[in-house]
Amino acid sequence: MRITAIAAVLTLGLTGVAAAATDPVVPFTRQAIEWKTCQDEELAKAGARCADVTVPLDYHNPTGRTITVAISRLAATGKGRIGVLMHGMGGGPGGRGLNGPALTSAAMGPGLAARYDLIGMDPRGVGRSTRINCGLTGEWLRSAGRDRAGFRRTIAYEKEQVARCQERHADLLPHITTRNTARDMDLIRALLKAPKMSYIGTSYGTYLGAVYTEMFPSRVDRLVLDSALDPARYPVRTFPDIGAANERYLDAWASWTAGRNAEYRLGATRRKVRATVEGIIAQAARRPLEIGQYRADEHIIPSLLAGIMSDDRYFADQAGVVRELHRAAKGEQFEPSDTLKEYLSPPDSGLDNALSMNVAIFCGDAPAPRDPEWYWRNIQRSRATQPVYGPLANTVFPCAFWPTAPVEAPTKVGNNHPALIVQSTGDTRTVYEGAVALHRTLPASRMVTLRNVRRHALYGVYPNRCVTEAVNAYLASGTLPKTNVTCQREPTA
Repeated sequence: MRITAIAAVLTLGLTGVAAAATDPVVPFTRQAIEWKTCQDEELAKAGARCADVTVPLDYHNPTGRTITVAISRLAATGKGRIGVLMHGMGGGPGGRGLNGPALTSAAMGPGLAARYDLIGMDPRGVGRSTRINCGLTGEWLRSAGRDRAGFRRTIAYEKEQVARCQERHADLLPHITTRNTARDMDLIRALLKAPKMSYIGTSYGTYLGAVYTEMFPSRVDRLVLDSALDPARYPVRTFPDIGAANERYLDAWASWTAGRNAEYRLGATRRKVRATVEGIIAQAARRPLEIGQYRADEHIIPSLLAGIMSDDRYFADQAGVVRELHRAAKGEQFEPSDTLKEYLSPPDSGLDNALSMNVAIFCGDAPAPRDPEWYWRNIQRSRATQPVYGPLANTVFPCAFWPTAPVEAPTKVGNNHPALIVQSTGDTRTVYEGAVALHRTLPASRMVTLRNVRRHALYGVYPNRCVTEAVNAYLASGTLPKTNVTCQREPTA
């Protein structure tokens, strides 16, 4: 793995060592941060300030084009200041992080939050930073369908999305990578005059945090990785892992729904409810469902189901959406709910930005198998045990058609830096097994496992006192638990 000299340059620029004065990256470490009122109402209300930081588009050619990265800060106000804590990208990749200080502060509580400078960031390509919008026509992660014809349509669709991205942003795309985002983070750390920086990352943000720690190990203080993925399987092989987890979620939801058949009319047993779901997809394969002004085909419905079925506190809402799909499959005419409209509507600018970043980061970070038959074989193997989600989790990756190779090799993660890994056992987006693999990859880490909960993302967004207290104790003391921690689901009100 190649580690560039830029890491050293950032520190040298901060400490003023003359030997680095001629390095072209040094001027970026000397820019003044101009803090101003945040445009985000929640951040402004919390008292945060925002700024734009200038960074090189290409760190290997820092005298070339520059872009901006938007950051926010909720400054420490209490005694016993600990340091800087960055709330990493909230997921995706493509999730915004500028509002991270507000989220982190609420989870930490006022006493602990006041001991940190809380930093948020919209990574390069995202939100208020220099952004990319490819003009995608819908979700890129679509089920491959029920047969060869559906698979061919999926290939054509992914090729079209890649072409849209390349047409708009061919100059930016090679540099929209996790490693460059990590370099941006370290430049921000230097500008904040912080010898070290603590970090909280969720979902894809756990991979970003792991990469940052690998590239800049001496710059990391406390590290929290919430709903983690296995860096060794990122990105292409991460997706097949979610198939089984989503099928298990569907089983649990189907059992719950079967017990309420008088209300939802989807089947009186788990098997019958599942048969209803599979029947909806089969009908959509014969002819797309018409739901008001929207249409839903066999490629969209599994993605829609995976999207809504991510938190088992909301089985009732999810059953309501499936009931709508079932009505449409029977030919009924009705106005869809707001939830269904949101999933079936074309991407707005914000969603397009997030989806475009998905594709850009995945394809910029690592190569993908380019033979469509590789994907088809995986799809076919998955159908027996994953009839709903196998063709989605194993679908052809847009990176199979990406015209350029990544400019850098993927980062190989593996070090002895302490980290706290937080994970629910029923996570359908970043599966529990991936967090266990990351724990093995980082042997000095500890795990906080939340059992009997099907939920992606926990700290600050899912109420569980055990999880919150474990994370806050680590952030306050810098000391990991002596052993792994097991938390249980709390009763709902």
